[in-house]
Amino acid sequence: MFTGLIEEIGIVAAVKPLGTGRRLTIKADIVMNDLKIDDSISINGVCQTVVARTLNSFEVEAVEETIRKTKFGKLTTGQKVNLERAARLGDRMGGHLVQGHVDCTGNIKSIEKERTGILVCVSFPELFQKYIVNTGSVCMDGISLTVAKVESDSFLVSIIPHTWNYTTLQFLTQNSDVNLEFDIIGKYVENILRPNVVKKNKSGLERYIDQPDY
Repeated sequence: MFTGLIEEIGIVAAVKPLGTGRRLTIKADIVMNDLKIDDSISINGVCQTVVARTLNSFEVEAVEETIRKTKFGKLTTGQKVNLERAARLGDRMGGHLVQGHVDCTGNIKSIEKERTGILVCVSFPELFQKYIVNTGSVCMDGISLTVAKVESDSFLVSIIPHTWNYTTLQFLTQNSDVNLEFDIIGKYVENILRPNVVKKNKSGLERYIDQPDY
């Protein structure tokens, strides 16, 4: 579990094929203080398990499902990434509950710099529109952000200069892809409220079957 508050920007030191997945080496400083093998770490919002480490780098293995759902397949050597270690019980919850389980990728439609903040418009698959609300939370490339406005296939976030300057947001341009994770609370509520039907199997035992969405 994470909070969406980025601790530092790391650098991709190596990308090696792992079947049709990837083995990534990430150079870092702050997160290396207590990072151990088997620890979880968020890389651009993607929860990964540390499989090896040196004094100033760590390695993770991204499997096929991760490549399909995120922009990990596009990572290259020298690219900068947002890093956050897993939250500890008792820590302040400064952002929102983030699992590191990316739902989909979005695309930057526009970036508008205002006098203080930066307005970013992000398009995303309409399938996920039900999980995002005005003034709700969204995780973009591992960063906890507040939604300023929602449209049918896009949303706006207003970003303060500190967040812009101390994360990889500063490197975004129009048409950049971003990892998106929507609020887990909405997903659980949807699942609880989803209608079910009862069906008996061959042994006569009853089980619940999800009805299709209409």
